[in-house]
Amino acid sequence: MQYFVTGATGFIGKRLVKTLLQRRGATVHFLLREGSEGKLPALLEYWGVDARRAVPVYGDLTAKKLGVSAEAIKKLKGHIDHVYHLAAVYDLKADEESQVHVNVEGTRNLVEFAKAIDAGHLHHVSSIAAAGLYEGVFREDMFDEAENLDHPYFMTKHESEKIVRTESKVPWTVYRPALVVGDSQTGEMDKVDGPYYFFKLIQRMRQLLPPWLPSIGLEGGRINIVPVDFVVSALDHISHQKTELNKKCFHLVDPEGYRVGDVLDVFSKAAHAPKMNLFINAALLGFIPKSIKKGMMALAPVRRVRHAVMKDLGLPEDILTFVNYPTRFDCRDTTAALKGSGIACPKLPDYAWRLWDYWERHLDPALFVDRSLRGTVGGKVVLVTGGSSGIGLAAAIKFAEAGAITVICARDEAKLAEAKKEIMAAAGKGANVATYSADIADEASCAGLITWLTDTYGGVDFLINNAGRSIRRAIESSYDRFHDFERTMQLNYFGCLRVTMGLLPGMVAKRKGHIVNISSIGVLTNAPRFSAYVASKAALDAWTRCASSEYADTGITFTTINMPLVRTPMIAPTKIYNNVPTLAPEEAADMIAEACVDKPVRIATRLGITGEVLHALLPRVAQIVMNTSFRMFPDSSAAKGDKSGKPTLSPEAIAMQQMMRGIHF
Repeated sequence: MQYFVTGATGFIGKRLVKTLLQRRGATVHFLLREGSEGKLPALLEYWGVDARRAVPVYGDLTAKKLGVSAEAIKKLKGHIDHVYHLAAVYDLKADEESQVHVNVEGTRNLVEFAKAIDAGHLHHVSSIAAAGLYEGVFREDMFDEAENLDHPYFMTKHESEKIVRTESKVPWTVYRPALVVGDSQTGEMDKVDGPYYFFKLIQRMRQLLPPWLPSIGLEGGRINIVPVDFVVSALDHISHQKTELNKKCFHLVDPEGYRVGDVLDVFSKAAHAPKMNLFINAALLGFIPKSIKKGMMALAPVRRVRHAVMKDLGLPEDILTFVNYPTRFDCRDTTAALKGSGIACPKLPDYAWRLWDYWERHLDPALFVDRSLRGTVGGKVVLVTGGSSGIGLAAAIKFAEAGAITVICARDEAKLAEAKKEIMAAAGKGANVATYSADIADEASCAGLITWLTDTYGGVDFLINNAGRSIRRAIESSYDRFHDFERTMQLNYFGCLRVTMGLLPGMVAKRKGHIVNISSIGVLTNAPRFSAYVASKAALDAWTRCASSEYADTGITFTTINMPLVRTPMIAPTKIYNNVPTLAPEEAADMIAEACVDKPVRIATRLGITGEVLHALLPRVAQIVMNTSFRMFPDSSAAKGDKSGKPTLSPEAIAMQQMMRGIHF
């Protein structure tokens, strides 16, 4: 037997060629583009043969008669028993022009080529997409009944099949595979397509929610999924039957099929993500009049929100078109043709875990993004305020080690010099570290910093607003200390704004920049005794939310870190913290690095989020909890003016400290 295959380098074609070559005496001629000779060694190795049994025929699918030379056509004429046409665009994201060029015109060129070489039989691999969005059961003997072919993929698959049916002078057979996923035995797949588009959403649910938590799924129409090994086996078996195959069509589909909600639930289980117990029927969207939907999508903000959500979830714009997929497929002829062969479509729940495992190890888009700190800040200018000690110093060391041009600023020049030595010792002699003495609470001093940064570096790429002041003192102890509130606000809020607003014009001009604001968990929990500190950080948080909205289309991003308690010199005067779990500065620096790499809107601990939710849902309960802690833990000796005394704790307070071990505030 001699075969000719288009799309032999593709996902299905490569496996089909390997299967055909296992037949005794088989020789496979396959179309290969000029300039793609480099693929040949790997293909031959995969197929386990040499170029005498797997023969490349150079040409171009989009050229007349596939662009194959007259000499090559002459050699093939009368010798090819079967032609398999698999080359096509299968990507929902592809533009209409390229799909027409390859799927439609490419098929017409193939039909002409098959006639020119006087092939014995043409096997055209179409798709269930050729049925369009047909309402009901689409049988194997149906074609003209297809409807709703507006989408380019549906239209081109239908038109390409029509060309085979009406123009082929060679006996033909059509095969319509369902959505082809990875191998049911190995999970191997070559791209993200079909149900794989939802894998990122499922993965995100797994990361955010415990697996036992019930979640909401999306219910819709039926979706038909088949593994590639079933498609190849069925195609090979049916195409070699001795029964009459001319002008017949076979649906290579799952006889059962699954609803969209069931598919999402199957893959959620495979991923160990929360089980979807409650489903929202996507058909409800159909009740919205098309005129209203069209009018809404005409609004620029609505389009931007939709695009942002789809991009964030990794979903193509057209995916929602298929959620309410209305077509089911009859496959009685295929079932009859496969009877006794042992070839059958496996059940999705039996192999879904293999698909998920392969995707997460090989296809997850996150695997191809450089998420290292070096890849993010290497060669970039990073300013860390309050960089001479504590969190700022630990973060500066990380940035310098990652190859950033690291600038630290603080008030004390001597401490800055010591900090630079420490950074250089950790990062090595090649580190690029600069210091600048400035008090960002002072307008003139801050202006000098901005001017120096602009003149020296042309601004910064990353700004870490870390400098801050914390005061732990009850309001009832602050009646005559209004300056506590003024000086805290002057540094934590106005100081950060001076630096940020001074550097924003340069970021806007370059249309890039990331700003990390170190806030506090106290903003989420409304911690008592921190009214001055929490109020200043809450003001910064609110300003950041406003700024994020204003600069959303300029390439500038913001991250707020609601930092838990960190053991730094700032909390040293409060001796009560000696027995409370705290983060090390290096752990806090890791959170800052995460903010720069992933650029989330906010980073917060679970305890902080729990406190925020409690205040939102049960504010009275939250007040009672916080008041209890307020009365249980008194002001520190330092807050009372006694810097030498030790804190005295009640038995209840000591018990709570023991209970809270391991929980970071």
